Amino acid sequence: MRINIFQHNLLISVVSIFLLTTTSCIANESSLNNNHSTNNELRLLLQQAIKESDSFADRFDAEVWLLDMSNRLKNKIAHPEKRLNLLKQVHKEASRADLHPELVLAVIDVESNFDRFAISKAGAQGLMQVMPFWLKEIGQPRDSLFNVRTNLRMGCTILKFYLKKEKGDLTRALARYNGSLGRYKYPNKVFTLLNKRWYKH
Repeated sequence: MRINIFQHNLLISVVSIFLLTTTSCIANESSLNNNHSTNNELRLLLQQAIKESDSFADRFDAEVWLLDMSNRLKNKIAHPEKRLNLLKQVHKEASRADLHPELVLAVIDVESNFDRFAISKAGAQGLMQVMPFWLKEIGQPRDSLFNVRTNLRMGCTILKFYLKKEKGDLTRALARYNGSLGRYKYPNKVFTLLNKRWYKH
């Protein structure tokens, strides 16, 4: 069963805008206003992210990283060219969002097991299991979340947004990303894979 990153924390705001917040219901008007403001902020970040295009800052370091991670990814993606292409895009989008590429790989590992066409029961799509309503919200309804670049860019932007919102607390940020704030099962899965498979030793 695919993990749905938004299943439990997408709430309906007064203007029919969905947002990942907490697992509890919003009970008063001030909370709704704050939710609406946060959602607008995230939507603007996603719009900006879609327009940006970055490359590796240090080519030599990137090539060393690609070789190392390619060997680790062999059991998930057999084809060397496809493997390297994905890793280059992960490195690019993680770096653009100021996230560790290894963290993004661990999230993908948990979310979709590197199946770019993964769909959750709730409709979350692609490598990082992004909900498709975001494409409409940022004015890109014709884009596809099965496109690796689009999915990674949006997923990384969303994760970074929650990391900032949680003031650098990665456990809480991952829980928000998964829609399970206050629980540790999902963050622990990510941390386990991060330490066992993706972090360089």
